[in-house]
Amino acid sequence: MTGFGRDLPDRSEGDDGDPMGELFKAMFGPGGQLPPELANMPGLPQDPAALQAMFLQVQQMLAGGSDAPVNWDLAENIARQAAAEGGDPSVGDAQQRAVTEALRTADLWLDRATDLPAAAGRTHAWSRSEWVAQTLPVWKGVVEPVAERVGQAMGEAMSSQAPPEIAPMLGAALPMMRRMGGAFFGAQVGQAVGALSREVVSGGDVGLPLLPAGAAALVPANVAAFGEGLGLPEDEVRLYLALREAAHARLFAGVPWLRAHILGAVDEYARGIAIDTDMIEQAVRQIDPGDPQALQEALSSGIFEPERTPAQQAALDRLEIALALVEGWVDEVVDAAARTSLPHAVQLRETVRRRRAAGGPAEHTFASLVGLELRPRRLREAAAVWAALTAARGVGGRDALWEHPDLVPGAESFADPEGFARGSGSDAGGQDLDAALAAILDEADRDGSDRDGGEEQPGDGSGGEAR
Repeated sequence: MTGFGRDLPDRSEGDDGDPMGELFKAMFGPGGQLPPELANMPGLPQDPAALQAMFLQVQQMLAGGSDAPVNWDLAENIARQAAAEGGDPSVGDAQQRAVTEALRTADLWLDRATDLPAAAGRTHAWSRSEWVAQTLPVWKGVVEPVAERVGQAMGEAMSSQAPPEIAPMLGAALPMMRRMGGAFFGAQVGQAVGALSREVVSGGDVGLPLLPAGAAALVPANVAAFGEGLGLPEDEVRLYLALREAAHARLFAGVPWLRAHILGAVDEYARGIAIDTDMIEQAVRQIDPGDPQALQEALSSGIFEPERTPAQQAALDRLEIALALVEGWVDEVVDAAARTSLPHAVQLRETVRRRRAAGGPAEHTFASLVGLELRPRRLREAAAVWAALTAARGVGGRDALWEHPDLVPGAESFADPEGFARGSGSDAGGQDLDAALAAILDEADRDGSDRDGGEEQPGDGSGGEAR
């Protein structure tokens, strides 16, 4: 290996006539060396042997001819391999019983901190690879719209901007480039999800609704790693993290619209992806079709990176607020449930807050890859809003705001939690809130009646965005 050690697997001499081999040569140079610009792409492992194994899988998957925007077979294989790096101990019976007991105890404690009912009670203790397998279906829904739109935007931009002399060659190469894009996106997503599996402590640790409604899970190996260096009893650490997971499960089980609201913001972000066609036009016109080095430089210059539109930024803002509200509510409810029963609840709360605010390496990788921030940067502000609402309206009045997306706090409440709570929490404000909720429900009933007596189904995520 040469350079950074980031070489593609060797190809045989007989591959010279293979279009895929030719495209690899054009992209990565005649020696198959990955340029430094591409070597630092998010999601690619730094270990040369791991990188070589990944690209070998990419080439094998490309031979299968999948045209999907993400090659999920490849993504799952790489994610499982990444999850197992450094070891992935299986979960024993004793760990399973400890996790089940912690999650059940957590649900009992949460009954005094929230009016939302307990989830169905499906509790799990997973290894890292099991976390990958169980959460991958939701990752597909998060990642695929983004990957599909990126591929479409690239194809549309290249086709519309290609000069006549290279249009035939480009048309023939587009299907192969789609397969390559799906394979590389799958490889990067697999690496990122696998790396996340070594960082998360539970099913809801990243904020997204990754588990089915009513399910809760802990990853014992990562729970143990979380507790290292804290000097606290293992049972107390496990129970605190179980409280957070059980609260997260309650929220998504008890608020039917919330899952669709969050995933809908991701989908709206994806639909707005656009490519700067002017930049592509300028780059394409400067490419000599007979010069592989020119193509290599163009591919690594960032000309295909999506540009963020105002609509996308609005979707991302809604997603950021929603994730912060979820994490802030969980933070407040868990603190209320734990502060009188766990000796080190305050220390554990602050540890979790710092961890979530900083984000792990895998979260940063995922943000670079898909353009989505998983960490709620406004966690403390959101928690302050929920705390103020609890003081002003009580547990029931606070949790009633989850009845409809138009009622939950918005960004303006973060600037003045006490003022927002007083406006919603005084007797007059409480009456106004109740009237607003009644008006929303009445309007929904009228809309359902207008559709031949049909009844509106909650949870479609299309309600008004959070104020």
